[in-house]
Amino acid sequence: MIPRVHKQGDRTLGLLSYLYGPGTHEEHTDPHLVASFDSAAPDPGRDPAATLKELQLLLDQPVQAIGKELRPGKHVWHCSVRAAPGDRILSDQEWGEIARRVVAATGIDDGDGAGCRWAAVRHADDHVHIIATLVREDGHMPNHHRSGMRAQAECRLIEAEYGLTAVNAGDGTAAKRPTSAERHKAERRRRAQTPREELRESVRRAVAGAATEQEFFDRLAAAGLLVRTRTAPSGDLLGYTVALPGDRNGQGEPVFYSGSKLAPDLSLPRIRERLTPETKEPFAATDLGEGDTVQSRPTGPASARRAATSPVWEAALLLDDQGDDGAAAAQLSATGELLDALAKTSAATTRDELRLAARAFERASRSHIRAQHAEARALRKAAREIVYAGPSLGRGEDGAATAMVLSTLLFVVVAAARWHAQHQHAQQAAAARQAADHLRAAYRTTAHAPLTELRHRGRRLPRTTRARYETTVHTVLPHLAETVLAEGGWDALAATLNDAARAGADPAALLREAASKRELHSADSVSDVLVWRIRRIADLPVHTPQTTTASTPAATARTARPASPGNRRRAGRTSF
Repeated sequence: MIPRVHKQGDRTLGLLSYLYGPGTHEEHTDPHLVASFDSAAPDPGRDPAATLKELQLLLDQPVQAIGKELRPGKHVWHCSVRAAPGDRILSDQEWGEIARRVVAATGIDDGDGAGCRWAAVRHADDHVHIIATLVREDGHMPNHHRSGMRAQAECRLIEAEYGLTAVNAGDGTAAKRPTSAERHKAERRRRAQTPREELRESVRRAVAGAATEQEFFDRLAAAGLLVRTRTAPSGDLLGYTVALPGDRNGQGEPVFYSGSKLAPDLSLPRIRERLTPETKEPFAATDLGEGDTVQSRPTGPASARRAATSPVWEAALLLDDQGDDGAAAAQLSATGELLDALAKTSAATTRDELRLAARAFERASRSHIRAQHAEARALRKAAREIVYAGPSLGRGEDGAATAMVLSTLLFVVVAAARWHAQHQHAQQAAAARQAADHLRAAYRTTAHAPLTELRHRGRRLPRTTRARYETTVHTVLPHLAETVLAEGGWDALAATLNDAARAGADPAALLREAASKRELHSADSVSDVLVWRIRRIADLPVHTPQTTTASTPAATARTARPASPGNRRRAGRTSF
């Protein structure tokens, strides 16, 4: 049950005309009253003798009875209540009772006999509209403060009592939804999204990893948006608005939206909070701990994605620790930026799923907990490196590195869902779970080629070599060994352990370190997770060029090192 309190208006007859009319696209069917403050109220939908004017005069009578100087400027209150998709069709009697409960809960008519006049109109199977005039019978104004939140709370009770879908309660941090006029305009133009939604995504991508305000505005311009800024008399920048070039109003002028009207965290002050002193120096090397760094400029998409896995792991661990909430909120915000960066630079095969993942996680990146953005500087830096590394071809090491970072990101997004659930952030937790579904789909597409190559290489290993690594798995992971060895990904893990040994590393030590990074039981494929963790820790490329050099530890170590920029670019064009 989804209630929505609309903006107050000043024309009772105008709203009634819409509710009883055919709708914008003839979608209104059989408009009629299901309840009102007076059981004898006229119903222009079912009574041929009743008129809209008659109903309007009846509703407005308390307003007209007081002096003009006492009347509220916007006296028309409007609330729509919609059943969730998949719910059963409710009867008129049930909708009437729901309307009575909503007006009582919101303070419109609290049952004292002197409440506001109201009427509930049904013109579709799945929702009703409640119209009320905001002057009580005793001439006073109603106490309808936070009526939207009060309607939400009552609808949670209604859902339980009527056996309807339990809808996650809002908390005021969601992005502003498009208006019906914006949706209809997009439909007329055959656009999948409204201008407000398109602009929100474009601005989010411009923010991703941006180090300075100037860089943010440069990215907006590069994306083809129209940008206006607002400055104080002192010359200080106060805010900005953006518009799509082709989106114009009836006067032929561009339709501009401020950042705060797109999403709460896209206002200029909130964006400035992300631009902490640590990120204002572009491309400076950042120590991420454990010997890992984000270099000043990535040599290509694969190296940028590999470098991103370290701060992504740190984000997952921090969310699991349930420690500093401000630091966790910062990691969630930065994870959203990283998803936007990946969606912007992804290969065509995964672009749609990653965009959907980023779009879903956008809701999970905000809550009422104030983010300490300085705690996520490494993750924001990683997003920046991915943007400036450029588009990924999705093949060779580009594909393998993308699969590696997506595998790691899945743990972060799942951890985000748990973190939000533990903080009773229902909408954010649901959004994170939805984002995880899209990430899994993108990962499966991206990981197919590199894992297939690794499995082929693993199956070609000598029997004695495979037996040695089976023993290693039993020794290091006694509780997971049978699961790992029975998975289809075992062959890829065997090939990875062999690559590590050829590079001069200790396979058992790497396996132990990879398994200790985080629990593995929740993984869809334990062996796949171990493959990407080991290859990240040991910096092993998936595509290893064939060489005739003698297989000495030194020679194989040289082969396993990351390729030079030129070689890496050539390797990126290699299809498995």
